[in-house]
Amino acid sequence: MVQRVTFQIGGDELILETGRMAKQANGSVFAQYAGSAVIATVCTSTHAVEGLDYVPLTVDYNEKYYAAGKIPGGFIKRESRPKDKEILVSRLIDRPMRPLFDKRFGREIQVVPTTISTDQVNPPDILAIIASSAAVHISDIPFNGPIAGVRICAVGDELIVNPTYEETGRSKLEIVVAGTREGITMVEGGATEVDENLMIAALEKARQVIIDLCDLQDKLRELAGKEKLPFVEIAVVLENQEAIRSAAYPRLETACFLKSKQERHEAISAVKADLAAQYAAQLEDETQRKLFDGLFEDMQYEILRSSILNRGLRVDGRGPGDIRDITCEIGVLKRTHGSALFTRGETQALAVTTLGTVFDEQIFDDIEGDKREHFILHYNFPPYSVGEVGRMGTGRREIGHGNLARRSLEAMIPSKEEFPYTVRVVSEILESNGSSSMASVCGATLSMLNAGVPLKKPVAGIAMGLITEGRGGPGDRYAVLSDILGEEDHLGDMDFKVAGTEEGITGFQMDIKIAGVSPEVMRKALEQAKKGRLHILSIMNQIINKPAASISEFAPKIVTLKIDVDKIGALIGPGGKNVKALCEQYSVTINTENDGTVTIYGKNAKDAENAKAAVIGIVADPEVGRIYTGTVRRIMEFGAFVEILPGKEGLVHISKLSRQRIALVTDVIQEGQEIPVKLLEVDKMGRLNLSYIDAIDPAGDTGSSDSRDRGRHDRPYRDDRSRGR
Repeated sequence: MVQRVTFQIGGDELILETGRMAKQANGSVFAQYAGSAVIATVCTSTHAVEGLDYVPLTVDYNEKYYAAGKIPGGFIKRESRPKDKEILVSRLIDRPMRPLFDKRFGREIQVVPTTISTDQVNPPDILAIIASSAAVHISDIPFNGPIAGVRICAVGDELIVNPTYEETGRSKLEIVVAGTREGITMVEGGATEVDENLMIAALEKARQVIIDLCDLQDKLRELAGKEKLPFVEIAVVLENQEAIRSAAYPRLETACFLKSKQERHEAISAVKADLAAQYAAQLEDETQRKLFDGLFEDMQYEILRSSILNRGLRVDGRGPGDIRDITCEIGVLKRTHGSALFTRGETQALAVTTLGTVFDEQIFDDIEGDKREHFILHYNFPPYSVGEVGRMGTGRREIGHGNLARRSLEAMIPSKEEFPYTVRVVSEILESNGSSSMASVCGATLSMLNAGVPLKKPVAGIAMGLITEGRGGPGDRYAVLSDILGEEDHLGDMDFKVAGTEEGITGFQMDIKIAGVSPEVMRKALEQAKKGRLHILSIMNQIINKPAASISEFAPKIVTLKIDVDKIGALIGPGGKNVKALCEQYSVTINTENDGTVTIYGKNAKDAENAKAAVIGIVADPEVGRIYTGTVRRIMEFGAFVEILPGKEGLVHISKLSRQRIALVTDVIQEGQEIPVKLLEVDKMGRLNLSYIDAIDPAGDTGSSDSRDRGRHDRPYRDDRSRGR
């Protein structure tokens, strides 16, 4: 039976429907808003696994080209591996939902939201978040939801809920907020130097809409919800638990507070190994081993949190607001266009900038339409960065962290008109113990400045954490942590990344593991993050605070100029003849746009500037009275034709070659010779009359050849010019 609920949001109606499509899934919801539609399904495996210490959840968001009436580009005309955008939306759905599944369920869960229609006006990603939650909520899979998502943009002084693509493009703040009825659990977005008050206002605006959308999903569950499946209850308890705890706890209290990550890891492993050896017979049972591992996890969780809340002491000896030591180096790689090494504690990023041309831009072909990006940031997280052995490659983590760093820097990247280069930054994470994405923001800023990229302002980022005694509500004890470690991220209640300039926020990401946090906690976290960000920027600015005076000698040289639109044809020539000749002559690439912008890409500055002069010559109008350096192209009995600009020739009459009478033109000049000439006039027929500069006196008058000599040559001169035209 088809069941449907609706909700008015913005200028259109949101529809959630179940019972008509994909009925064999555990849960299926069709969501529609204006011309965009998503179908989300959820399925779970038949058999449960006891004692899982994680939630085996997979979210696979995908977009079909037919949704926008398009056929995929390239040779293969079908959708294939997920694009970066699809991976990023999958993460937007996964992050707020994952904490709401119970590990005791013990079954694999797969959520598949598919965009099957898009009007290219309303983004379908928010629909996918809502539809995914609704599909799980009405299914028989245990879920502590629902959750809902909403996009908030600031356009002028107005906060807009679920804006269109056009409104998003005009906004100074764009965030996606997800959460439960109890509170916000996930935020992701970018901005153009907005202050903390606007961020808080946007979160509060999103909060009420999320509650309304959760209520809508509850209504759908009342109409079509299934009875939830049971958990896999583990009746077995860890034998000798109190004895193990009593022996291990005091030793762990020492081990957990050693200075370095490696020392802590080795000391904790030693304690665990000692206890495992003492109870080796008991731990041969797999269930007992899992419970044993879980007990050590619980003890570390308790030790870390109680120390922070009761003593204000973190595992590496810092206070809640302290930031680890920071070092910055630039120009560490001599052959690259720009490089920087940013180290904060045990997190280290090597950022390398490469400058390219318009032909290196990233081209996107998706259901939103084709677009090009001239700023690219790639993030790599090799296994050696955490001292492990693992597979190399680009996974969802790399794409997600790289996108956050890119968004944090995007607003400060100069326009193509200001800096006509394609900029690619690669952040190689060499060490990781706390927020490598924010280290990438800092390293990328230093690297681009080193490369001569005229950033509007330097950008830095910091990761914040939260430890709460209760649920983070009013009256509960809590501590906001600056520059969190990996352990604090893993065992804490919040991972909250903020990037920005000295003036405001440019990038923002938050994941909360508890039901939600109060506005008071959010304000304190933002204030503490700003203080930390300014501290980091002050250290970076001591190394470099403005772009290098010139770009690397190894970078391509790009020059731009603007020509009249009606001169584009003259520059290109018939069949591209003129522009091809220029490219070959000067070893450059020339790109001409419809608005008259001409961009010249050369391997060195000399070639690029010479090509620019040639382009100007082709499109420029000759100026009477101006002196040109021209090339003698043809010698006639009555004078010489001299090319003063590419494709533009004029006649130097024999009488204008010298102040004395001469018998032959070749007595003064030769074919192929470069000579200085002055443009005397452009006649009614557009012909150029020139004079050899040596035949002009200091006052600018022509030489003294008498009128009889000039008259002797006038007739063949006119006849030849007429025939030539």
